[in-house]
Amino acid sequence: MPQRIAVIPGDGIGVEVTQAARAVLDAAAAGHGLDLAYDTYDWSCRRYADTGAMMPPDAIDTLRACDAVLLGAVGWPGVPDHVSLWGLLIPIRRAFRQFANVRPARVLEGVTSPLRGAEPDTVDLVVVRENVEGEYSEIGGRLNRGFSDELAVQEAVFTRVGVERIARYAFELARSRRGRLTSATKSNGIVHTLPFWDEVVAEVAADFADVEWDAEHIDALCAKVVLDPGRFDVIVGSNLFGDILSDLAAAVAGSIGIAPSANLDPTRQHPSMFEPVHGSAPDIAGQGLANPVGAVWSAAMLLDHLGHPGAGADVLGAVEQSLRDPATRTPDLGGTATTAEVTTALVAQLA
Repeated sequence: MPQRIAVIPGDGIGVEVTQAARAVLDAAAAGHGLDLAYDTYDWSCRRYADTGAMMPPDAIDTLRACDAVLLGAVGWPGVPDHVSLWGLLIPIRRAFRQFANVRPARVLEGVTSPLRGAEPDTVDLVVVRENVEGEYSEIGGRLNRGFSDELAVQEAVFTRVGVERIARYAFELARSRRGRLTSATKSNGIVHTLPFWDEVVAEVAADFADVEWDAEHIDALCAKVVLDPGRFDVIVGSNLFGDILSDLAAAVAGSIGIAPSANLDPTRQHPSMFEPVHGSAPDIAGQGLANPVGAVWSAAMLLDHLGHPGAGADVLGAVEQSLRDPATRTPDLGGTATTAEVTTALVAQLA
């Protein structure tokens, strides 16, 4: 039976980079004898404008039968970001218990980091973000709208189950890499949730004596990621801290356009979702300027998750090769290639 991939191109350049990722997946599947099938859905801000909903009421049930989800990007002028995110991305993450958001960041040959001394292969880290609770809860509200005493309350929710499982996933990942983990915290200022986070992480650490670890306050940690990114291997953080750190790490690596991510249910009871970190970039949509590398790298992570590490490694190898040559890099990376030209080069590498 084929492995079914639900494809949600979304908005803006999401459509273009998803097409690129599809082409690369097909080339990898042909080279490795894989049987992949696709179902494409038009869930997007355009759909919201037409129907009042980012996706239909039965969307989650529709996706439940797939093996993985490939998402392009969502967001478009005129549709508030909280509408597009809470109408599509976040419901999928939560319905399928995709509690581990995994975002690798590497300085690759051909991509210049803005940091002095951050050369290829000197920066290779992964941010593991708790993905379904923490600061991004739905608990809270607003009172006295329009009055001088208007207020807003947003509750952060940290559960023992949630913190323990993301910490354990991060420690296991660190064990499989270079054996070094950093926990992002702010327990000197956040009096309840972050001390609790620290306690649970320390409890989990006791099961991983072979992994060296420490905890860093988020403000100092951001500074250290900029000043000495090569010292980090795996960084685990709450929903908000992981979100901030992963974009920072992508910038350190030279471009958010090449940054991949995976929204994983490590138990594999539900489908996982793969997406580039970048947004929908309405300002360059349809011009052939979009960098497809983030989406293609995400597709490599998808292949690895589906049990095809060799195919995933080949896709990542093709990405690395294409980035070495300005003729197969997009303008955001100092190259001259269009989205289609990069895609053609990647497919040719895999062929």
